[in-house]
Amino acid sequence: MGPAPKPEGARRRRNATVAMTPLPPEGRKGRPPKWPLLDDVVLIARRDLALRKADELELALLEPNLKGRAKVAAEKKADSAREAALILTKQVEAQQALEGELWKELWKTPQAVMWAQQSWTREVAQYVRWKTRAEAGDLDAAKEARQLADRLGLTPLAMLRLRWRIADPDEGTSAPRTRRRPAAGTRRPKPDDPRATLHVVE
Repeated sequence: MGPAPKPEGARRRRNATVAMTPLPPEGRKGRPPKWPLLDDVVLIARRDLALRKADELELALLEPNLKGRAKVAAEKKADSAREAALILTKQVEAQQALEGELWKELWKTPQAVMWAQQSWTREVAQYVRWKTRAEAGDLDAAKEARQLADRLGLTPLAMLRLRWRIADPDEGTSAPRTRRRPAAGTRRPKPDDPRATLHVVE
């Protein structure tokens, strides 16, 4: 029947390792790339439509024949339109500001070193766009942001899949020790030679 199978721990090669790419713990240095995407066209279009509707309702209030309940109803519609336009305007401003802040922040991370090498500028920008929408409460955008975060190595598990790791702060900074060669014409005493313990006194 042959020998019994080895235990799981004995079957694995203990010296087998997977090459990991070390990333600098201080992150990427230098300026971030230029923002490659257009403005959020959908959100800006909604804002522009809301502003146009508010202006139209404001003009309708100036009609001389508008009186009584009709005028009250028109005023309520105008107020609602102004509120919607103001909210969308603030959303556009907040999203643009947040995109700029997140863009600069991400390009200072250790992962950004690999993004620059792989020219993942647009991929990072798309993550920023979805992430800002997600923080505004868009659940669909949150799903897209999570997927892109995995591709960009922004989570520990994603870094493991990409074979990336954050290097230790002192990694690669310690120089190997070099042996000092004796002067020409001198002999190094043997370990059992009593002369090995002698020191020159000046």
